Amino acid sequence: MFHAKLGTQFQRVERLVKLAGEIAPASGRQSRARQAGRHARQGRPHHRDGRRIPELQGLMGRYYAAAQGEPADIATAIEMHYKPLGPTDKVPTEPTSIAVALADKLDLLTGFWAIDEKPTGSRDPFALRCAALGVIRIISENGLKFPLKVEPDLLAFFHDRLKVSLRDAGARHDLVDAVISADSDDILTVTQRAEALSTLLSSEDGKNLLAGYKRAANILAAEEKKDGKSYAGAVDQDILQLSEETALAFAVDAVHAAVSAHVAKNDYKGAMAELATLRAPVDAFFTAVSVNDTDPAVRANRLNLLARLRDTMHLVADFSKIAG
Repeated sequence: MFHAKLGTQFQRVERLVKLAGEIAPASGRQSRARQAGRHARQGRPHHRDGRRIPELQGLMGRYYAAAQGEPADIATAIEMHYKPLGPTDKVPTEPTSIAVALADKLDLLTGFWAIDEKPTGSRDPFALRCAALGVIRIISENGLKFPLKVEPDLLAFFHDRLKVSLRDAGARHDLVDAVISADSDDILTVTQRAEALSTLLSSEDGKNLLAGYKRAANILAAEEKKDGKSYAGAVDQDILQLSEETALAFAVDAVHAAVSAHVAKNDYKGAMAELATLRAPVDAFFTAVSVNDTDPAVRANRLNLLARLRDTMHLVADFSKIAG
């Protein structure tokens, strides 16, 4: 019996066979992964005289598989089945091993979530936090595009574990918050965005751009509250009066298109580099332009321009969550 509410070990094996086959295309090998789903159970903890020997978990399964003539990738998948077991443990890197290890951890997490057996406080009897961190490390360290199609509550659990992982790796907590939204289901994308955002904000252009963003956002928030409406309309080129606002309007349009193209290709470093080019026109705008012009049409147009700037920067991260 695996668990009273989740069935027998054999039933779990059958789930893993199916799940490993579904995961396999993301790791590049389908047929081997289907085999591995069946064979991986050989890696279960072995017993001797009724006692568990956890140090043999996975490893002995590899020896048995090799001895009975299984292909090398199957034997390796059996050994790597449970890995990583901690932050310093090895991560599976071969396609079959990846498929089996992910299947094992995702079945564990979705199963216990389905029966409402979730970690509470320091209590985590089924090591679900470890399983989630294992999924995160396998995906990120192998550079896998692998969206997690799970229920919102479980996705939020992954987010919490991902934040811990990124912070342990040195990422600022506010930058992590800026690149994670409630529906962020792509671990690799979040990791890449956090790295690219950190690179941007470590530069002088990035720091000054953030200051300009904060100023624009504060002006927008104050004026939208006063006017009782949101500004997100198109910028009317015919109403632009000063060269600095014209330059910013054209720069934002160009950067918006370029950033969208980079994001579509998952090139977040390229997207952040495009944002960095806005530093000069943003600085010039706030030096020369008064947003609250006496002409209502000019004022509204300038507020729409600031909204366009804000929305362009939000294509890659929520800069409002960044300290500074």
